[in-house]
Amino acid sequence: MTHKERLLTTINHEEPDRVPICAWYTPEAERKMLRHLGVDSERTETYKDAGGPLPILMEHDFLISWMGPCTSYYLRPDKEYTDEWGIGWKWFDHPTGAYTEMVRHPLATIKDPAEFEMPDFSREDRYHGLRRLLAEYGDEYGIMGGLACTLFELAWYLRGLEQVLMDVVTEKDFAHAYFDKLLSWIEAAGRKVVACGVDIIWIGDDVGMQNRMLVSPEIFREFLKPRYARLFSEWKRMNPNVKIAFHSDGYLYPVIADLVEIGLDILNPVQPKSMDPARVKRDFGDRLTLWGTIDIQEVLPFGTAEDVAEEVKLRVRTAGAGGGLILAPAHNIQPEVPIENILAFYRTAKEFGRYPLGR
Repeated sequence: MTHKERLLTTINHEEPDRVPICAWYTPEAERKMLRHLGVDSERTETYKDAGGPLPILMEHDFLISWMGPCTSYYLRPDKEYTDEWGIGWKWFDHPTGAYTEMVRHPLATIKDPAEFEMPDFSREDRYHGLRRLLAEYGDEYGIMGGLACTLFELAWYLRGLEQVLMDVVTEKDFAHAYFDKLLSWIEAAGRKVVACGVDIIWIGDDVGMQNRMLVSPEIFREFLKPRYARLFSEWKRMNPNVKIAFHSDGYLYPVIADLVEIGLDILNPVQPKSMDPARVKRDFGDRLTLWGTIDIQEVLPFGTAEDVAEEVKLRVRTAGAGGGLILAPAHNIQPEVPIENILAFYRTAKEFGRYPLGR
């Protein structure tokens, strides 16, 4: 099978030749992996519009063109910088790697959503990278438009998390108007991305913590579900064959059925220390493809290569039957993850993930 055929077969809940795979990395981890492969390249894939060489070298089954708020992470090498939304970012050095974090929220004190202007996502130049991916690789690989940090995350990136959590409880009229204003970027970007001809459009908002939701299911259903439903309906109207993926770290089990109800096809990353992938597969596997499931909190960084192999085998056995599984680490591979463990993930997924399973 081609990479694209393999991906689309599993999303359609049929068994391909093997389980599709992908991974994404922090820039430091990506450069470390490229050096291991003998590739001298600063072209990293992480949150960029047209990607670097690593996904091709590692035989990922789809390629991601990133755009929107998520591209502000690792955007520039400056110690501090401001992105196009006005959000202030700063690099922080840790023993295991360097990371960017938000240090300024430009809309913290606004009283009326009409007070600020949104970046223009109708501009054609924003989609040059995606079009290059489609032209060069679209026949062989699945192509995904990655528009994560879509609505709830963008809301608090701009305004501050504590303030947004208060808004949705104490200032509901403001919050609804604010979310509607923010929705305009993803409406414009989503239409462009679907019109370009992607196989998958991927949005996401972290609404889960390690063992509970960051917002209540009721708040999710009031502020996020109707707006996601509006997006999903428009994209499916434009192209009934386009697949929709949604990302949220952590525990979101109480609202998975809500996402399925409004037309979600793929759930990422099914973080195994927060939700049991086997249970998600059992309850939703006939309607939902699981993308992720490989533990990035303990096994990949701190386990042995043998531990990683066993983790991959477990997920294939318990979530791979009948298709509907894309194997991937449950978030960015970090600089501290040993090369041997990364290679064990890929090797085991390709060998043990062959259908029929267990042969």
